[in-house]
Amino acid sequence: MTSSIRRAQIVSSLRAKGAASVRELAETLQVSESTIRRDLDVLDRNGELLRTYGGAALSPRPAAPEISFAASAEHDSAEKAAVAERAARLVEDDMVVVLDIGTSTRLLARHLRGRPVTVITANLAVLDELRDDDAVRLCLLGGVVRRNYLSLVGSLTETALRQVRADLVFLSCTGVRPDGHVMDDMEVETPIKQAMLESADRVVLVASEAKFPGTGSLRVCSLDRVDALVTTAGADPRTLEVCREAGGKVYIA
Repeated sequence: MTSSIRRAQIVSSLRAKGAASVRELAETLQVSESTIRRDLDVLDRNGELLRTYGGAALSPRPAAPEISFAASAEHDSAEKAAVAERAARLVEDDMVVVLDIGTSTRLLARHLRGRPVTVITANLAVLDELRDDDAVRLCLLGGVVRRNYLSLVGSLTETALRQVRADLVFLSCTGVRPDGHVMDDMEVETPIKQAMLESADRVVLVASEAKFPGTGSLRVCSLDRVDALVTTAGADPRTLEVCREAGGKVYIA
């Protein structure tokens, strides 16, 4: 049994029971208690459960309230526009790029208009930006429509991404922690973002200064998974150094 399957079974067990001890989980999954402890530590850091004395429980941390796409677009708009313009300069003609859900990637799409590139996305706002552009080859991933945030999510989206191979993925987030963890606050989006990470040769994180540290209880990845970070001048310099130390390039818009 792989660690990812084992951890999924731990979460499933907690959803059924509410809480469980290390011993109970070790007996159920037929592994050592030390293995279960390591799994619980990882799941706790990812915000999927809460470590308790001798075991774990479902996390009581409340999910962040979802705001609309329109409301998100108004926040930090000048900085997002600058990030989008700088990020678009990383795209070369004839590249295949994946654009994540979010308002910054919608702005990035505007800078790709008229260019001979392929854009793959689950972002319906990107579809609106590029649907009438004959120069761009536009591929829309399937999935369940989230009308409030103009996106497609779910298992169909994840399955489609497994068929994709791109040059670049432009990833958005809700926060970048000082320890280098890239966070999101929507459970339905995080698996999509993680699938996007596997779909491209290089990962570019687009995150204006407001995302340092931003918000989010779900870990998407760490900065060592990011090849380039595009941000603005007010981003936390210590976090930017974490990115550089992990081998990523930092571009200031």
